[in-house]
Amino acid sequence: MSYILATAGSNSSTSINFQLVKYTAGLLVNHEVDLLELAKQEFPMYGEDLEKEAGIPEEITRLKARIQNASGVVLSVNEHNGNPSAFFKNILDWLSREERRFFADRPVLLMSASGGKRGAASSRSVVEQMIPRFGGRVAATFSLPGFHENFDPGSGITEPELALEHKAALEAFLSKL
Repeated sequence: MSYILATAGSNSSTSINFQLVKYTAGLLVNHEVDLLELAKQEFPMYGEDLEKEAGIPEEITRLKARIQNASGVVLSVNEHNGNPSAFFKNILDWLSREERRFFADRPVLLMSASGGKRGAASSRSVVEQMIPRFGGRVAATFSLPGFHENFDPGSGITEPELALEHKAALEAFLSKL
């Protein structure tokens, strides 16, 4: 049994990316899952002056420990104007100041979701390029477009082809643990 950290890079209380992560975490029946809702945590905006004054925030140190204690990470990122949200980018900035290769060779299932036709694929692509710089391995990717048409909170991904893509990505991730 592996320990898997599952989270979304969104600070929305109604995050569709967190809903996708929660659904995915529910499929990990033979694993210990740490479902972390980052939106319920506070992270100060990174700044060199703040870092010199106060050091690395305790929340960041705890998050890094959770990542490094995990066998793998399930992560879904939202998209703001084609990029990851400032909230998530800020977390990455802080984590990289704590330790540049904070993913410590962990496999990552990288997902994204949006109400639009591309499923936040641009943001996912940006983060996919960043993860190796931070020591992680992108084991598989998945984008869920048209979230409100293709996802039901009770049953998950409702569009059969997308459900198969998600299943294949999850299996590819699990094979890398």
